[in-house]
Amino acid sequence: MPHSLLPNLRASDQLAFLRILSLLLKLGLTFTAAETFGLSLYSPALNYALLLETIYLGVTFSIRHPLQSKDSGLFIALLLDTAFWITWLYFTGGATNAFISLLLLPIAIAAVILPRWAPWSLTLISTFAYSLMLYFVPQEQMQHHGMDMSSHYLGMWFNFVISSLVLTTSVAFISKRMRRQDSELAYMREAQLRQEKLLALGTASAQMAHQLATPLSSLRLLVEEVEEELGHNSPAVKEMDTALFRCEQTLTELRCATESIREHKRVEVEVGELIAMLRQQVTLLMPQLKLELELDEEASHTLVQTDTSLLPALLSLVENAARASNEHLQEQRVKIEISFDDFYPCIRLRVRDYGVGIPKRLLSQLGHKLVDSPTGMGIALMLSHASFERLGGKLILGTHVDGGAVAEVTLPVEGS
Repeated sequence: MPHSLLPNLRASDQLAFLRILSLLLKLGLTFTAAETFGLSLYSPALNYALLLETIYLGVTFSIRHPLQSKDSGLFIALLLDTAFWITWLYFTGGATNAFISLLLLPIAIAAVILPRWAPWSLTLISTFAYSLMLYFVPQEQMQHHGMDMSSHYLGMWFNFVISSLVLTTSVAFISKRMRRQDSELAYMREAQLRQEKLLALGTASAQMAHQLATPLSSLRLLVEEVEEELGHNSPAVKEMDTALFRCEQTLTELRCATESIREHKRVEVEVGELIAMLRQQVTLLMPQLKLELELDEEASHTLVQTDTSLLPALLSLVENAARASNEHLQEQRVKIEISFDDFYPCIRLRVRDYGVGIPKRLLSQLGHKLVDSPTGMGIALMLSHASFERLGGKLILGTHVDGGAVAEVTLPVEGS
């Protein structure tokens, strides 16, 4: 049934409608058009088979929505449909039945909506059943007005095999390609929505950064005045100076990053140099953090393309990991492993924390969507992920075997 004729029905409802039509077709051919199409109704067992199929369809119709939620359940339903078609054909003439090609219906449905193994399985079962019915056709039915019809029936069998092979190959391939295109379009729509959100965040950040410049300048003057009154060794003055310096540095980096992104400025840098800059930033901004670094020799001398957004994105991952470790161990502790992957090739950078890990329900959302979080982790990861994607990399979140979360960043190497 074309989709345009059933615009408001779900896929499971459309499939149920097709199966009901199949039963109605059998009933119509059996009780009103048997003589017209030369069907051989030679067994009363056919009535019981049709009654059983009616009950079966009633049961599966009531559970049609959960039935389609799993491939195995839908395959079993189509397998039983095939069995009922074989039964009806057997009791109405077998291989001599003009409607033998209706065995292709379950195969066609499986080729469109199920994995490749399903239509192949139904094809083998249907072809085997057709072959048996053809083998056991009585000799008198092979004659029609004195003509030998065996070649004709053999040609029908061969045509059925060719049609089923076309369904299990071409149709299945086209359906798989369409599903892949649908998933790619869904990913592109999600990426577009994410970019729109990031654009809104970027616009708001730029406006706020512009508004912060004047208050920070005023605070710097006030801190200098306090230093003159209390002296440079005052703990309060040192803390204020450190916090203010970090704000000023972040504002400067934001301006540089904005200019770099606008002008598409990118540079090549060795991974070892990049990690050295990351360590320097961590030491400056998070002096209490215990940072463990493991950098293999091959990765250290590999070139990656970067801009001003890469280092803040990596630093954001380290900050999130330090916060998670501190909440669990009351100690800021982070481990970073950097390795070179020969297979792709790419650089793999794993940032591990010693916290309680990320809930499974959030693993597929963090980095892709804005997730409610009192620590702002959702926004930070989303921004970091966007920075890695712009450089051709990606961010994958997972759980470490020994506990805690792992953020794995992959970055393409130059020349790959």
